[in-house]
Amino acid sequence: MNNLENKNTDTEGSNGSQLKDSVFSNLKYLLVGIFFGIVFVKAEIISWFRIQEMFQLQSFFMYGVIGSAVVVGIISVQLIKKFNIKTIQSEKIEIQAKTFSKGQIYGGLLFGFGWAITGACPGPLFAQIGTGVTVIVVTLISAIMGTWVYGLIKNKLPH
Repeated sequence: MNNLENKNTDTEGSNGSQLKDSVFSNLKYLLVGIFFGIVFVKAEIISWFRIQEMFQLQSFFMYGVIGSAVVVGIISVQLIKKFNIKTIQSEKIEIQAKTFSKGQIYGGLLFGFGWAITGACPGPLFAQIGTGVTVIVVTLISAIMGTWVYGLIKNKLPH
């Protein structure tokens, strides 16, 4: 039996750790999340106005941020593959081959429309709420509901 068959790839992905963290050790994730929230706020990545500038092609700022993240991601994946880097728990990182599906186009368009309309993508929602933009709670609830609906109908969708 393949190692991946034992893992629940719907919730943890193929690289989900078999080790369970204690509640206290999960504090590190909260601290990293707070740090990234502060960085997002200070860099204006969560600014509705910056996001609107991007979608109206009035500013390169957000494209530069996203492009930099893509470049860092590509370099990171190549380094992981080249040096066989393991997780902090010394578990092997397995990068699975991706297959294209037309559902990715539909999902990407839906995501982009939602991002353009609300001025928020899932990453900075909590940072936006933390800065006092409480109307984003509607977007957060919508994202949660959309994820729930997807879970209900995912077996009927093209993958």
